[in-house]
Amino acid sequence: MCAVHQSRRKSRPTVARGSTRPTSRDVAEAAGVSQAAVSLVLGDKWRGRVSQPTADRVREAARQLGYRPNLAARNLRLGRTRTVLLVVPVLTTEFFAGVYTGAARIAAEHGFGVVLYPSPEGIGPARDPFASAQAALDGVIASSMAADALTAIRGDQLPLVMLDSDPEGSLGAATVNLDITDGIRQVTEHLLALGHRHFLHLAADVPSWTFDIRARELATRTATVPGTTVRTARAPITIEDARTATETALGAPGPRPTALVCDDDKLAAGAYKAIRRLGLRIPDDISVTGLDDLALATAIDPELTTVKLDAELFGERGMQALLAVLDGRTPQEGDIPVQLVVRGSTAPPSAS
Repeated sequence: MCAVHQSRRKSRPTVARGSTRPTSRDVAEAAGVSQAAVSLVLGDKWRGRVSQPTADRVREAARQLGYRPNLAARNLRLGRTRTVLLVVPVLTTEFFAGVYTGAARIAAEHGFGVVLYPSPEGIGPARDPFASAQAALDGVIASSMAADALTAIRGDQLPLVMLDSDPEGSLGAATVNLDITDGIRQVTEHLLALGHRHFLHLAADVPSWTFDIRARELATRTATVPGTTVRTARAPITIEDARTATETALGAPGPRPTALVCDDDKLAAGAYKAIRRLGLRIPDDISVTGLDDLALATAIDPELTTVKLDAELFGERGMQALLAVLDGRTPQEGDIPVQLVVRGSTAPPSAS
């Protein structure tokens, strides 16, 4: 045992005499590489330039020496603050909390910090959170629902990634999208296969590309089946507004819809309240679907059939795209897949 401990002490890298803290030169000597290689590895720019075993050796030497890079000096040298702004509509939703978690995880792996900034009232201009956003930030990730805030904080003049945004009109920025089109396709085909022909679309009353996509795809899919009708009611994304809009829509003249397609799980929760106030049953009298798969989807009864959106993966991909832009690389292409989760809120329409 003593011999083993002595051997380990001898093999442990040491700091040069007179040095108060280990330097990159100490790490380079311990790992048997150049200081340039140490800089590449610890700056996470080694791939394709330094071998994996060499990178592992450098990191192990740095760990054993207790070396910590001088981030302030490195950032000054690179002209970066290593700070990213994430602009979202609101802080209080489970979905955007997940987006932040995913973005912050990837950021931390690359030595970046993420500042979370909500656009007031969910949409519209926001006050500049910094004396000069351009001087304080390396880049911005923004939801399309908070896009108007970018002009006020001059975020559209920084490296920018847009989430849930039209690739053809996103201020020239890189875009990362969930496959919302496929999500609505899955919902519509599920309801059509059950036999539903009369739909009510409870649409989010928010001017955003992502909600336009929902309406467009629902109309496209239902138009392929003769005898199908779609009625639309709009509501802000709150439970009470959704309840009011649903009560009004279901009380209107004409055939009562047998399927209610909601743009959001919170809208679906409001629709549940309206349907019960009208003395109707879910899914016996009317089927209901949502979109997001929030925690409340399984808290309401019956549990909600909805489309699962991976918010954390969405945030991860957004941060990865911004890192690619900052490095002059092309971000990963392709929308993030989504999945219909069928639960108890959908069934074939009743004979009556």
